[in-house]
Amino acid sequence: MAAPITSIKRTEFTPEEQQRLKMQELQSLITEQQESLNKIIEITAELDNAGVLDALSAMVKAKDQLAGIAVTQASREPMTNLINNVMNATGLLTTLDSEVTANLKDSVSKGIEEAELYKGNGDKVSVLQVMTALNDPHINRAVKYGLDFLKGMGKGLNT
Repeated sequence: MAAPITSIKRTEFTPEEQQRLKMQELQSLITEQQESLNKIIEITAELDNAGVLDALSAMVKAKDQLAGIAVTQASREPMTNLINNVMNATGLLTTLDSEVTANLKDSVSKGIEEAELYKGNGDKVSVLQVMTALNDPHINRAVKYGLDFLKGMGKGLNT
């Protein structure tokens, strides 16, 4: 029977040997990933030719100044208004039923298509034509929807 192992000798590499081993590992990785590395080099060359790398370098060097400009621009009243409006519009859209908004979107699209068909005729519309048009079920439905919308909006403005 073999004698039991009582001690393990650890082989210590000199710094030069460690560097040589790391270089061998790196060379094998480069060999394995040659195609990918070639693509990366091509991409960086194109970015450099287009001046993108110079712009990125300048931006990184001026990062504190750019951050200051961004904060200054973001805190201006038009930008804060935009942010508040986007947040309010997002809040509005989250409260609406998606089927209602989809139906409204389709209806508006169809209305624009129909309006484009007759936009160039230049005819004036008389009051009698408007009254007669209310007999059309499509027009009547749209006018009723608009009136109901205005009624609901008025109720909301009253609070």
